[in-house]
Amino acid sequence: IGTRLCGSNTTMQSPGKSLKEALLCAQSEDRLTVGVYESAKIMTDDPDSVSFCVLAMDEEFECDIALQIHFTLIQSFCFDNDISIVRVSDMQRLAEIVGDKTEQLEDAHCVLITNPAEGSWEDPALEKLHLFCEESRRLNDWVPEISLPER
Repeated sequence: IGTRLCGSNTTMQSPGKSLKEALLCAQSEDRLTVGVYESAKIMTDDPDSVSFCVLAMDEEFECDIALQIHFTLIQSFCFDNDISIVRVSDMQRLAEIVGDKTEQLEDAHCVLITNPAEGSWEDPALEKLHLFCEESRRLNDWVPEISLPER
């Protein structure tokens, strides 16, 4: 019997746990795009398909000007297209969650979750994240930072 990753009980859950759950759900349904360039392509080709954006920065890349420019453009795009966006500070942990064990993810700086197929079941973890982002925007925190849970 298969296990469904989407739609488990998300009440009273931290944004980090909701993010992990939403990423795993989207991954199981092939709705994840990983990588700055891949994400930019999706945003350009089909912006309406994008539901959520995660930007990951760690100390190793803080001085990478090109990456900072990409982040600024991605953030602007998300704001212009009403796409919820968050930051995480542990790119390695994000790569562990969204990566295949066999492949090395060098560019997990940007991860997109695209919308589920028309008429399919909504992901409650993703809905909770949208509400979290909405609340953060009300407090003028336009790109809130979320801590991903350990294993």
